Amino acid sequence: MTAKKQKTESKDKKALRLAETTDVSPKQARELMQKHGKDNPKVEKEARNFKAEG
Repeated sequence: MTAKKQKTESKDKKALRLAETTDVSPKQARELMQKHGKDNPKVEKEARNFKAEG
């Protein structure tokens, strides 16, 4: 497995976890992670706010 593929799978797993814990879609989770950073606590806060506003 290439390093790029492993990195993509890791991002997907983090996005799925974020989606499951905050009730946003996996696509929305990936977009929020790109915008705010993947390990940042702010991502989770933004995801919760995103769902509350939607």
